Amino acid sequence: MPTRINLQMLDSLFRLIFNRYTLFLAGVYLYARAVDYLGGLEAEFFHLQWLELLFVLYLYGWFYLILRPGRWRALIAALPVLVGYLVQDVYFLAYGKVFRLIEVLELPELLQVLPAGYLALAGVFLLLPLLVFLAVINYRALRLLGAGALSLALLAGLVAFAPTAYTAFVQAAGNGIIKYSDAKSVESNGRYIMLFYREAERLNALTATRPFRQRADYNDDAQRQAAYIARTGNGRNVHLIVLESFLDPTLFSGARFSRDPVHPAFRQLFGEHLGLSLSPVFGGATAQAEFEILCGVPALEKLSSVEFNLFTSAPAHCLPGLLEQAGYHSVATNAYKPNFFNALPAYTGIGFSEIYFPQEFSATRASYFGTGDVQAEDYMFDGALFERNLAFVASRLAEEGARPLFNYIMAIYGHTPHILDPEQRPEILQVESDYPDDHLQRAANQFYYRSGAIAAYVNALLEIDPDSLIIFVSDHVPPLRNGPNTYRALDYLDNAGQSYYYNRLLVIENGRPVAYDRVRHFDLPDMVLDYVTGGEFCRDQRCEFREDTPMRARESYLDAYYSLMAHASE
Repeated sequence: MPTRINLQMLDSLFRLIFNRYTLFLAGVYLYARAVDYLGGLEAEFFHLQWLELLFVLYLYGWFYLILRPGRWRALIAALPVLVGYLVQDVYFLAYGKVFRLIEVLELPELLQVLPAGYLALAGVFLLLPLLVFLAVINYRALRLLGAGALSLALLAGLVAFAPTAYTAFVQAAGNGIIKYSDAKSVESNGRYIMLFYREAERLNALTATRPFRQRADYNDDAQRQAAYIARTGNGRNVHLIVLESFLDPTLFSGARFSRDPVHPAFRQLFGEHLGLSLSPVFGGATAQAEFEILCGVPALEKLSSVEFNLFTSAPAHCLPGLLEQAGYHSVATNAYKPNFFNALPAYTGIGFSEIYFPQEFSATRASYFGTGDVQAEDYMFDGALFERNLAFVASRLAEEGARPLFNYIMAIYGHTPHILDPEQRPEILQVESDYPDDHLQRAANQFYYRSGAIAAYVNALLEIDPDSLIIFVSDHVPPLRNGPNTYRALDYLDNAGQSYYYNRLLVIENGRPVAYDRVRHFDLPDMVLDYVTGGEFCRDQRCEFREDTPMRARESYLDAYYSLMAHASE
């Protein structure tokens, strides 16, 4: 008898401890450890994420109740929770930044550039589990379905209509928001809790822009700036080229190469006059870099993960528009699609009077160039784009009474996965390191050809426009195969602070290369305005790209940011 009682007690204890909920949490924990091992978000704070644990337990319990009985019921109930985690973690591993809810709006752009293999994996690991889950829901359990949906709707309503209350609750009940690190905040509070927190924070920021919507004052200020530029300007042309994922492999101190990855013509032109600029993004989100480069304020992501997506073509007084008002002709050339990152409304709003996309992507718009044969490489080669732009610039400069030119180019060739045409641009060098990365191998070979194309373009441009300002800057470095792990393992810029947010900056002033090594992307408009005013601009204004000027914190630009976004999103 005592033996039977003991066995019953042990059985009850076993069932109490090893029930579906404890097994679910164990599975989530093992998942978090695996992501940590792969170089993703750390799992050391898992035991502190009590709000997150309550939320996922609620989701799991509700999902379990609404499924039809079956052998795999407990496992299938966990699928939506884990798929939600998987989306966020893959994004973090690829781009080195935490996923935000607003980034769902960028899904169409992402689907256009993802290789077929990645799309297939997304179907297997994301869509298939969700389809299985939907297939076994007991749709007759209306009360259970409605009760769970109602509680989630209340949470969504709290985030959407009372975002301040939600952020205050998380700040009070959670484990603290780490201001300097999204990743640390997620590690402390959980993926879902911070996903909703950042969305609530964004909605709070939308409200914050209302006091800045003063169109008349905003336009008057821009007119005064334009008049100043026109009065002090020297009429010199500006060529600003943004290079997609332009990666200088020589910045990896932990990698060796079978031959010099720098084209001889590039090395002869620039020598050691090579600078660095700090991008707001790593691995993706080109439009964030463009926003800073063209508008002169940090991409703070207070209103959207991509500020350009909120632009409506309403006038937003950025560099192109100021130069246009000052007598320049501001022209944008983008080697990709008009709908990518809302480019057309954004470019229109910030003041470009002419906007060109490839003929293949803009059938209803006039264009001076096409992508040509991109079957082997997916994206238009920089050199081909430069050749067509050079002819375009030459024709404009030759026009009688031509206005000064602001020539802006957004090139796309270096986009992941860095495919090379084996006939036109075969691999000529190998990367030798203890941390292999096939994307780095291809990117290094691309750099050889891209650096040669840059040298050819600059030399030809100086023949027809010797006194111009020429700037090349990368939007961001590429994610490569293993995201930030490759950069850390191979000592990119010796792993100094924010190392893999820095990328090459090339500047030609009056026909000579000049090195700036402490520039941030949003400093570039000041550099341009200082040049076209013969140095007057930085004598009257605070220019932080100058070595003797201390750098302000990004958050100190908040008022300027809100003012810009308030009018750009009208």
